[in-house]
Amino acid sequence: MQNAHARNTGTQLKPEWFEDIAVNRSAAERRAATLTTRRTVKKEYQAAWLVKAITCIDLTTLAGDDTAGRVQRLCAKARRPIRADILEALDLCDANITTGAVCVYPTMVPHAVKALQGTNIPVASVATGFPAGLTPLPQRLAEIRYAVGEGAREIDIVINREQVLTQNWSALYDEIVQMREAAGAAHLKAILATGDLNTLRNVYRASMVAMQAGADFIKTSTGKEDVNATLPVSLIMLRALRDFGEYSGQIVGFKPAGGMKTAKDAMNWMILMKEELGLPWLQPDLFRLGASSMLGDIERQLEHYVTGRYAASSRHALA
Repeated sequence: MQNAHARNTGTQLKPEWFEDIAVNRSAAERRAATLTTRRTVKKEYQAAWLVKAITCIDLTTLAGDDTAGRVQRLCAKARRPIRADILEALDLCDANITTGAVCVYPTMVPHAVKALQGTNIPVASVATGFPAGLTPLPQRLAEIRYAVGEGAREIDIVINREQVLTQNWSALYDEIVQMREAAGAAHLKAILATGDLNTLRNVYRASMVAMQAGADFIKTSTGKEDVNATLPVSLIMLRALRDFGEYSGQIVGFKPAGGMKTAKDAMNWMILMKEELGLPWLQPDLFRLGASSMLGDIERQLEHYVTGRYAASSRHALA
Protein backbone atom coordinates (compact mmCIF):
# COMPACT_ATOMS: atom_id res chain seq x y z
CA MET A 1 0.00 0.00 0.00
CA GLN A 2 1.56 3.26 -1.10
CA ASN A 3 0.84 6.05 1.37
CA ALA A 4 1.23 9.74 0.65
CA HIS A 5 0.64 10.60 4.29
CA ALA A 6 1.92 9.67 7.72
CA ARG A 7 0.40 6.74 9.58
CA ASN A 8 -2.06 7.38 12.37
CA THR A 9 -0.08 7.47 15.59
CA GLY A 10 -3.23 7.72 17.67
CA THR A 11 -3.83 9.90 20.70
CA GLN A 12 -4.47 9.41 24.38
CA LEU A 13 -7.94 8.08 25.16
CA LYS A 14 -10.18 11.15 25.04
CA PRO A 15 -13.79 10.25 25.95
CA GLU A 16 -14.78 13.89 25.68
CA TRP A 17 -14.44 13.55 21.91
CA PHE A 18 -17.25 11.00 21.69
CA GLU A 19 -19.14 10.25 24.91
CA ASP A 20 -21.77 12.98 24.53
CA ILE A 21 -22.33 12.49 20.81
CA ALA A 22 -25.93 12.24 19.62
CA VAL A 23 -26.88 10.51 16.35
CA ASN A 24 -30.15 11.14 14.52
CA ARG A 25 -30.84 7.76 12.89
CA SER A 26 -33.62 8.97 10.59
CA ALA A 27 -31.48 11.85 9.33
CA ALA A 28 -28.53 9.51 8.72
CA GLU A 29 -30.72 7.08 6.82
CA ARG A 30 -32.23 9.89 4.75
CA ARG A 31 -28.82 11.34 3.91
CA ALA A 32 -27.49 7.92 2.85
CA ALA A 33 -30.56 7.17 0.75
CA THR A 34 -30.66 10.49 -1.08
CA LEU A 35 -26.95 10.50 -1.90
CA THR A 36 -27.23 7.50 -4.19
CA THR A 37 -30.39 8.74 -5.90
CA ARG A 38 -29.24 12.33 -6.49
CA ARG A 39 -25.77 11.42 -7.74
CA THR A 40 -25.28 9.37 -10.90
CA VAL A 41 -22.24 8.57 -13.01
CA LYS A 42 -22.81 7.44 -16.60
CA LYS A 43 -21.03 6.06 -19.67
CA GLU A 44 -17.26 6.57 -19.83
CA TYR A 45 -17.24 8.23 -16.42
CA GLN A 46 -18.91 5.20 -14.87
CA ALA A 47 -16.35 2.93 -16.55
CA ALA A 48 -13.54 5.05 -15.10
CA TRP A 49 -15.09 4.90 -11.61
CA LEU A 50 -15.45 1.12 -11.85
CA VAL A 51 -11.79 0.72 -12.82
CA LYS A 52 -10.91 2.90 -9.83
CA ALA A 53 -13.10 0.67 -7.63
CA ILE A 54 -11.09 -2.38 -8.70
CA THR A 55 -7.89 -0.76 -7.46
CA CYS A 56 -9.56 -0.31 -4.05
CA ILE A 57 -10.81 -3.89 -3.62
CA ASP A 58 -9.38 -6.12 -0.92
CA LEU A 59 -9.99 -9.35 -2.85
CA THR A 60 -10.99 -11.73 -0.10
CA THR A 61 -11.41 -15.40 0.71
CA LEU A 62 -12.26 -16.25 4.31
CA ALA A 63 -13.85 -19.68 4.05
CA GLY A 64 -13.34 -22.75 6.17
CA ASP A 65 -12.41 -24.77 3.09
CA ASP A 66 -9.74 -22.37 1.79
CA THR A 67 -6.76 -24.12 0.21
CA ALA A 68 -3.41 -23.03 -1.16
CA GLY A 69 -4.78 -23.56 -4.67
CA ARG A 70 -7.79 -21.31 -4.08
CA VAL A 71 -5.56 -18.57 -2.67
CA GLN A 72 -3.17 -18.87 -5.62
CA ARG A 73 -6.04 -18.54 -8.09
CA LEU A 74 -7.40 -15.53 -6.20
CA CYS A 75 -3.96 -13.90 -6.32
CA ALA A 76 -3.78 -14.50 -10.07
CA LYS A 77 -7.06 -12.62 -10.39
CA ALA A 78 -5.74 -9.83 -8.16
CA ARG A 79 -2.76 -9.44 -10.48
CA ARG A 80 -4.96 -9.32 -13.60
CA PRO A 81 -8.46 -8.36 -12.48
CA ILE A 82 -9.67 -7.32 -15.94
CA ARG A 83 -9.58 -9.55 -19.01
CA ALA A 84 -6.96 -8.60 -21.59
CA ASP A 85 -9.47 -7.85 -24.38
CA ILE A 86 -11.42 -5.49 -22.10
CA LEU A 87 -8.23 -3.74 -21.03
CA GLU A 88 -7.27 -3.28 -24.67
CA ALA A 89 -10.65 -1.82 -25.54
CA LEU A 90 -10.33 0.60 -22.60
CA ASP A 91 -6.75 1.51 -23.65
CA LEU A 92 -5.45 0.43 -20.23
CA CYS A 93 -3.02 -2.32 -21.20
CA ASP A 94 -0.08 -0.40 -19.74
CA ALA A 95 -1.90 0.92 -16.66
CA ASN A 96 -0.95 -2.03 -14.40
CA ILE A 97 -4.43 -2.31 -12.92
CA THR A 98 -4.48 -4.58 -9.83
CA THR A 99 -6.69 -4.93 -6.80
CA GLY A 100 -5.78 -3.04 -3.65
CA ALA A 101 -4.84 -6.15 -1.66
CA VAL A 102 -5.60 -9.83 -1.12
CA CYS A 103 -7.16 -10.70 2.24
CA VAL A 104 -6.89 -14.21 3.74
CA TYR A 105 -6.64 -16.15 7.00
CA PRO A 106 -3.23 -16.17 8.75
CA THR A 107 -2.30 -19.69 7.66
CA MET A 108 -2.97 -18.73 4.03
CA VAL A 109 -0.63 -15.73 4.14
CA PRO A 110 2.50 -17.61 2.96
CA HIS A 111 0.64 -18.92 -0.11
CA ALA A 112 -0.59 -15.42 -0.97
CA VAL A 113 2.82 -13.82 -0.43
CA LYS A 114 4.43 -16.36 -2.76
CA ALA A 115 1.74 -15.93 -5.41
CA LEU A 116 2.10 -12.14 -5.36
CA GLN A 117 5.89 -11.99 -5.60
CA GLY A 118 7.02 -9.38 -8.09
CA THR A 119 3.98 -7.17 -7.51
CA ASN A 120 3.23 -4.37 -5.08
CA ILE A 121 -0.07 -5.96 -4.01
CA PRO A 122 -0.05 -6.28 -0.21
CA VAL A 123 -1.33 -9.34 1.60
CA ALA A 124 -3.84 -8.55 4.32
CA SER A 125 -4.60 -11.06 7.04
CA VAL A 126 -7.50 -11.20 9.45
CA ALA A 127 -6.43 -11.88 13.02
CA THR A 128 -7.36 -11.63 16.71
CA GLY A 129 -9.81 -14.52 16.79
CA PHE A 130 -11.70 -13.51 13.66
CA PRO A 131 -14.68 -13.20 13.43
CA ALA A 132 -15.81 -13.18 17.09
CA GLY A 133 -12.64 -11.75 18.66
CA LEU A 134 -13.28 -13.60 21.94
CA THR A 135 -10.11 -15.63 22.31
CA PRO A 136 -7.72 -14.61 25.14
CA LEU A 137 -5.75 -11.45 24.41
CA PRO A 138 -2.29 -13.14 24.41
CA GLN A 139 -3.51 -15.50 21.69
CA ARG A 140 -4.95 -12.62 19.66
CA LEU A 141 -1.67 -10.73 19.85
CA ALA A 142 0.30 -13.85 18.96
CA GLU A 143 -1.91 -14.33 15.89
CA ILE A 144 -1.05 -10.81 14.71
CA ARG A 145 2.67 -11.47 15.16
CA TYR A 146 2.37 -14.78 13.30
CA ALA A 147 0.63 -13.19 10.30
CA VAL A 148 3.16 -10.35 10.14
CA GLY A 149 6.01 -12.84 10.43
CA GLU A 150 4.60 -14.75 7.45
CA GLY A 151 4.62 -11.60 5.32
CA ALA A 152 1.28 -9.85 5.87
CA ARG A 153 1.58 -6.11 5.33
CA GLU A 154 -1.91 -5.32 6.60
CA ILE A 155 -3.75 -6.79 9.59
CA ASP A 156 -7.55 -6.71 9.90
CA ILE A 157 -8.27 -7.06 13.63
CA VAL A 158 -11.69 -7.50 15.24
CA ILE A 159 -12.62 -5.59 18.34
CA ASN A 160 -14.23 -7.09 21.42
CA ARG A 161 -17.86 -6.01 21.00
CA GLU A 162 -18.64 -6.55 24.69
CA GLN A 163 -16.38 -3.62 25.52
CA VAL A 164 -18.51 -1.37 23.31
CA LEU A 165 -21.83 -2.69 24.59
CA THR A 166 -20.71 -2.16 28.21
CA GLN A 167 -18.97 1.14 27.32
CA ASN A 168 -15.66 -0.05 28.70
CA TRP A 169 -13.71 2.37 26.54
CA SER A 170 -10.41 2.09 28.42
CA ALA A 171 -10.33 -1.70 27.93
CA LEU A 172 -11.16 -1.36 24.23
CA TYR A 173 -8.51 1.34 23.79
CA ASP A 174 -5.83 -0.62 25.64
CA GLU A 175 -6.41 -3.78 23.59
CA ILE A 176 -6.22 -1.96 20.25
CA VAL A 177 -3.06 -0.14 21.35
CA GLN A 178 -1.45 -3.53 22.04
CA MET A 179 -2.66 -4.86 18.70
CA ARG A 180 -1.18 -1.85 16.92
CA GLU A 181 2.13 -2.50 18.68
CA ALA A 182 2.04 -6.21 17.75
CA ALA A 183 1.40 -5.33 14.09
CA GLY A 184 4.58 -3.26 13.89
CA ALA A 185 5.04 -1.86 10.39
CA ALA A 186 1.90 -3.60 9.10
CA HIS A 187 -1.11 -1.34 8.70
CA LEU A 188 -3.91 -2.01 11.18
CA LYS A 189 -7.55 -2.12 10.09
CA ALA A 190 -9.99 -2.24 13.03
CA ILE A 191 -13.17 -4.20 12.27
CA LEU A 192 -16.01 -2.83 14.39
CA ALA A 193 -18.59 -5.52 13.47
CA THR A 194 -21.20 -2.75 13.39
CA GLY A 195 -24.09 -5.19 13.04
CA ASP A 196 -23.39 -6.27 16.63
CA LEU A 197 -23.16 -2.78 18.15
CA ASN A 198 -26.93 -2.07 18.36
CA THR A 199 -26.87 1.71 17.86
CA LEU A 200 -25.31 4.26 15.53
CA ARG A 201 -24.10 6.10 18.62
CA ASN A 202 -22.07 3.02 19.56
CA VAL A 203 -20.72 2.88 16.00
CA TYR A 204 -19.47 6.46 16.31
CA ARG A 205 -17.92 5.86 19.72
CA ALA A 206 -16.20 2.62 18.71
CA SER A 207 -14.85 4.31 15.58
CA MET A 208 -13.38 7.13 17.63
CA VAL A 209 -11.78 4.82 20.22
CA ALA A 210 -10.21 2.68 17.49
CA MET A 211 -8.70 5.74 15.82
CA GLN A 212 -7.46 7.15 19.13
CA ALA A 213 -5.75 3.79 19.72
CA GLY A 214 -3.89 4.09 16.41
CA ALA A 215 -5.95 2.19 13.81
CA ASP A 216 -4.88 3.09 10.27
CA PHE A 217 -8.33 2.09 8.92
CA ILE A 218 -11.73 1.58 10.45
CA LYS A 219 -13.77 -1.21 8.87
CA THR A 220 -17.48 -1.94 9.12
CA SER A 221 -17.83 -5.70 9.34
CA THR A 222 -16.34 -9.17 9.30
CA GLY A 223 -18.86 -10.31 6.70
CA LYS A 224 -20.06 -12.93 9.19
CA GLU A 225 -22.65 -10.84 11.08
CA ASP A 226 -26.37 -10.90 10.32
CA VAL A 227 -26.07 -7.27 9.13
CA ASN A 228 -22.86 -6.15 7.48
CA ALA A 229 -21.91 -2.93 5.67
CA THR A 230 -24.78 -0.47 5.21
CA LEU A 231 -24.69 3.08 3.92
CA PRO A 232 -26.10 4.73 7.10
CA VAL A 233 -23.53 2.95 9.29
CA SER A 234 -20.78 3.91 6.84
CA LEU A 235 -21.96 7.52 6.93
CA ILE A 236 -21.62 7.63 10.73
CA MET A 237 -18.14 6.08 10.55
CA LEU A 238 -17.08 8.66 7.97
CA ARG A 239 -18.38 11.47 10.18
CA ALA A 240 -16.32 10.05 13.06
CA LEU A 241 -13.31 9.78 10.78
CA ARG A 242 -13.73 13.39 9.70
CA ASP A 243 -14.14 14.57 13.30
CA PHE A 244 -11.05 12.65 14.38
CA GLY A 245 -9.09 14.35 11.61
CA GLU A 246 -10.24 17.76 12.76
CA TYR A 247 -9.39 17.02 16.40
CA SER A 248 -6.04 15.28 15.85
CA GLY A 249 -4.81 16.43 12.45
CA GLN A 250 -4.35 12.78 11.42
CA ILE A 251 -5.70 10.87 8.44
CA VAL A 252 -7.41 7.50 8.74
CA GLY A 253 -8.80 5.23 6.01
CA PHE A 254 -12.15 3.46 5.67
CA LYS A 255 -13.14 -0.04 4.58
CA PRO A 256 -16.74 -1.22 4.16
CA ALA A 257 -17.02 -5.00 3.96
CA GLY A 258 -19.63 -7.72 3.93
CA GLY A 259 -22.67 -8.08 1.71
CA MET A 260 -21.34 -5.94 -1.15
CA LYS A 261 -21.64 -7.95 -4.35
CA THR A 262 -22.35 -5.68 -7.32
CA ALA A 263 -20.84 -2.86 -9.33
CA LYS A 264 -23.74 -0.71 -8.13
CA ASP A 265 -22.65 -1.33 -4.53
CA ALA A 266 -19.15 -0.14 -5.42
CA MET A 267 -20.55 3.01 -7.03
CA ASN A 268 -22.78 3.75 -4.02
CA TRP A 269 -19.90 3.60 -1.55
CA MET A 270 -17.64 5.63 -3.82
CA ILE A 271 -20.30 8.33 -4.11
CA LEU A 272 -20.61 8.34 -0.32
CA MET A 273 -16.85 8.71 0.04
CA LYS A 274 -16.62 11.54 -2.48
CA GLU A 275 -19.54 13.49 -1.03
CA GLU A 276 -18.48 13.13 2.60
CA LEU A 277 -14.68 13.24 2.42
CA GLY A 278 -13.68 14.25 -1.12
CA LEU A 279 -11.54 12.78 -3.87
CA PRO A 280 -8.41 12.06 -1.74
CA TRP A 281 -10.38 9.28 -0.03
CA LEU A 282 -11.02 7.51 -3.34
CA GLN A 283 -7.47 6.17 -3.40
CA PRO A 284 -6.49 2.68 -2.18
CA ASP A 285 -4.32 4.05 0.61
CA LEU A 286 -7.46 5.47 2.27
CA PHE A 287 -10.36 3.45 0.86
CA ARG A 288 -10.85 -0.28 0.47
CA LEU A 289 -13.83 -2.41 -0.49
CA GLY A 290 -13.84 -5.77 1.26
CA ALA A 291 -15.34 -8.06 -1.37
CA SER A 292 -14.91 -11.01 -3.69
CA SER A 293 -17.88 -11.49 -6.03
CA MET A 294 -18.10 -7.72 -6.60
CA LEU A 295 -15.06 -7.89 -8.88
CA GLY A 296 -16.78 -10.31 -11.25
CA ASP A 297 -19.78 -7.99 -11.62
CA ILE A 298 -17.57 -4.94 -12.18
CA GLU A 299 -15.70 -6.76 -14.95
CA ARG A 300 -19.05 -7.77 -16.46
CA GLN A 301 -20.22 -4.14 -16.45
CA LEU A 302 -16.97 -3.04 -18.11
CA GLU A 303 -17.47 -5.64 -20.83
CA HIS A 304 -20.99 -4.27 -21.38
CA TYR A 305 -19.56 -0.76 -21.71
CA VAL A 306 -17.05 -2.00 -24.31
CA THR A 307 -19.31 -4.34 -26.32
CA GLY A 308 -22.85 -3.23 -25.55
CA ARG A 309 -23.72 -6.76 -24.47
CA TYR A 310 -23.95 -8.49 -21.11
CA ALA A 311 -21.93 -11.68 -20.80
CA ALA A 312 -22.92 -14.63 -18.64
CA SER A 313 -21.52 -14.22 -15.15
CA SER A 314 -19.55 -17.45 -15.63
CA ARG A 315 -17.32 -15.60 -18.10
CA HIS A 316 -16.01 -13.51 -15.20
CA ALA A 317 -15.15 -16.14 -12.66
CA LEU A 318 -12.88 -15.03 -9.82
CA ALA A 319 -10.70 -18.11 -9.72
